[in-house]
Amino acid sequence: MSEIVNVNRIRNTIIAFAAIALSIAIFFGFQTQTGSVSLEAQAKESTPIEVAMNNGKPTLTEFYADWCTSCQAMAPELAQLKQKYGDSVNFVMLNVDNNKWLPEILRYRVDGIPHFVFIDDQGKAIAQTIGEQPPSVMEANLNALIDHETLPYAASTGQTSELKPTSNPTTDPRSHSSQAKSG
Repeated sequence: MSEIVNVNRIRNTIIAFAAIALSIAIFFGFQTQTGSVSLEAQAKESTPIEVAMNNGKPTLTEFYADWCTSCQAMAPELAQLKQKYGDSVNFVMLNVDNNKWLPEILRYRVDGIPHFVFIDDQGKAIAQTIGEQPPSVMEANLNALIDHETLPYAASTGQTSELKPTSNPTTDPRSHSSQAKSG
């Protein structure tokens, strides 16, 4: 009987050490993710659209959603562009899941995200791109926007998350979060 008790103690001790080791690994695993760029954090730091339309600087407006994998994939690169061009260009982020932005969604005919609208310093939309864009494409477009030149990649389309209207008439037609589809 004492052999069974000893075996159980050893087994329980091993399980306890494994649980502790796993807990430590999980804890440190989450700690390394804190440096990632969150869309929500970027949106909070972005220029309000009302300010951007009236401050005399060109604007890059991004329509996004937190669930959009293409938006998430571009977030770190856009954060770098915001650091580089933040003094010259307004960066506006509008979450398509927020009904507050429905007039802008309709005005710019957003049907896939990320959807970028390049707006000149007079508040006029001059170009749009849809989907994931390489940083070099975004940078070339931003340089042209700042220099009042034609954007070299004005109508490029990359991978998007598609927006589809729901068939429920009581729901906003742009309520799409449950119907996201990577394209």
